[in-house]
Parts: sequence; C-alpha cells; structure tokens
Amino acid sequence: MNAMNFIEPEERIALRKAVAELGAKYGHEYYARKARADEKTHELWDEAGRLGYLGVNIPEEYGGGGAGIADLAAVLEELAAAGSPLLLMVVSPAICGTVISRFGTEEQKKQWLPGIADGSKRMVFAITEPDAGSNSHKITTTAKRDGDGWVLSGRKVYISGVDEADAVLVVGRTEDARTGRLKPALFILPTGTEGFEYTKIPMDIVAPENQFSLFLDDVKLPAEALVGEEDAAIAQLFAGLNPERIMGASFSLGIARYALAKAVGYANERQVWGAPIGTHQGLAHPLAEIKIELELAKLMTQKAASLYDSGDDFGAGESANMAKYAAAEVAIRATDQAVQTHGGNGLATEYGLGTLVTAVRLGRIAPVSREMVLNFVGQHSLGLPKSY
Repeated sequence: MNAMNFIEPEERIALRKAVAELGAKYGHEYYARKARADEKTHELWDEAGRLGYLGVNIPEEYGGGGAGIADLAAVLEELAAAGSPLLLMVVSPAICGTVISRFGTEEQKKQWLPGIADGSKRMVFAITEPDAGSNSHKITTTAKRDGDGWVLSGRKVYISGVDEADAVLVVGRTEDARTGRLKPALFILPTGTEGFEYTKIPMDIVAPENQFSLFLDDVKLPAEALVGEEDAAIAQLFAGLNPERIMGASFSLGIARYALAKAVGYANERQVWGAPIGTHQGLAHPLAEIKIELELAKLMTQKAASLYDSGDDFGAGESANMAKYAAAEVAIRATDQAVQTHGGNGLATEYGLGTLVTAVRLGRIAPVSREMVLNFVGQHSLGLPKSY
C-alpha cells in the first residue's frame, strides 16, 4: 500500500483471510479459558509459527517471509479480531526480530531469527524501569566491560512473557570512555544466565501473558551479546520502538473489531418491544461512530507501517504514535459500547466481553502512555515548546 493507494495488495488481503480462518479455529473462548487457568496459548502460537505467520517480517534467508511490519501487523490484527490476540508478537518478531535483522551480527541472525520466525524461540524486550518510567534516557541498568565481555546490573519492570522466553533483549547503558557519559546499548540475555532473576507481578488483566520484574545482579555476558554498534544504539533502539507502536495499534484495532462485531451481532438479534435493539439510534449511532473511528485508526496504522517499511523512520515515528493513540481510544470505546449494548449480558462470561475491559485499557498506557504521545505530537508535529 503506497501513499496514493488505500487498498492493500492482494497478497496481504489473502494473508488476512488465512490468518482470520486460523483465529476462528481458536477464538476468544479458547483464549479466555487459557488465561483464566494461568495457561499459555501455545497451541495457537505454534500453529501460527508452523504456517509462517509469526515470521512474515523476517528475511527469507533466515526462514521468514521477507515482507515488512505491515504484514506482521495484519497478522496480529486478524488474530485479535478473532478474539485471540498474541501479545508476544509485539515483542518477539516485531521488536527483537526487527532489531536483530537490521543490526545483529551474522552469528546472531543465524542463532535467533529462524526460531523467532517459526515460533520455536521467543525473545522478549526489557526497557522499562521502576524509576525511569517513560524517560528511557534515565534508565540505570548499566553494562560494564569485563575483559572481552560485559557485566550487566540493574532492574526492569513490567516485562511481558519472560516465563515463556528463551532470551531477553535488554536495554542497558554503557559508559563512553571519552566523555564519561552513559549511552544506551542492547544486549541479548538468555533467560537461564547466572545472576538473572525475575518475579511475576500480580495483575488484574485476564490474559495468558504475564508481567515480570527483572533483577540483573552482575550478570556476565560474552562480547557477542552486544547487538549492533555500541555507539549507534539510540538509532537501533528506536528501530524497534516504531514497530512496537505499530503492533500495539494493530493489537487494539483487532480487539476493537472483535468488540464491535459482537455488539452489532447482538443489536441485530436481541429484540425488545417487537424490534431489534439496533433499530434504536441510541445504540445504532454510537456503533456507527465507532466504525468510523476504527477505519480512521486503521488507515493511520497502515500509513505508519508503510512509512516504516519504506525506510522513513522519522515519518513512521509520527504516524506510529498517532496510530497507537487512535487505536487505543477506539478499542476502549468499542469495548465499552459493546458491553452497554449487551446490557447485563455484557459482563457475563458467555458473551466474551468482560475479559477485554481491562485489557483494552492497557492500550492507553503501553507501550507508551497517551500523554507521552500527546507530548510528541505537540513538540514534533506542531512545533510547540518541549513540555518535559
């Protein structure tokens, strides 16, 4: 899809159809059952990997589909629209797969990309810290030279899926020998490494993926754990954050589609006073507004993915932030209105909406808060003074 053509290519339309069929095979009942039992959606993940859907953005020479983030985002959106979103798609193939594909050594690519592509290996991403919040320039996890290798020390918080991961892509900071200042650097940390520990954070979100606090106590890593150039890590970091925002938007879009479809189906079937409740404008108009907002958010997400895949990192950054914002807002509104359309049934387990109420709220917070998106747009899109 280019700037003058708003129709997706036939290959992506076919991909969406195939993934939607896979998603329907599992559905939200499967997803919610797994989440409530504190189990993983391994069956769906493994089948999506075998079919090549998890690695559509990974280069072909490493077992992927050779496409871009736009296709991976389409996969996540369709699975979410079927009621079975896979959160780890945001971090494993999108962030970690992209960063390693673009900046990793040949050895790192051979070791990790084929497994990320077929789903047999999972890599998660660790940047957030307890005291740094949204200010990634103030992270305190440090990496010091230790002969030819490195020693990492620090803490991370709200890191998704560590209990399922083979490795963590850790954002640390190294000291510039010339200036003494700390600068960001990326390291691949296998989860079984000595000195690395993690604890589960209890959450009220009904989801199969768990959140964790990480503790790095003088963790020793070999020289080859460093990803890319030590002096160019800030560019490498943002090369992964733009896909994260695009995938986050797609996650929200899919859930919004699922909720809207449930609401429309119920409004067509449920009859009160001899007519379907969808005949009443008090229900019809909010659903129509959500459809409009959903399509607008989807267009911005597609624009962001198109810009990113074309190599325009800055243009993609602006669009990705806007897409993430718009998609999160419409997901919240769609879920809330779907519950309202169902009345009391909206929170009954049978109707598959109550589990999404807290899940969609996360979209306003992660991977970047709603307020930080507005700060970005104010400063970079509107040229207003920096507010923080």
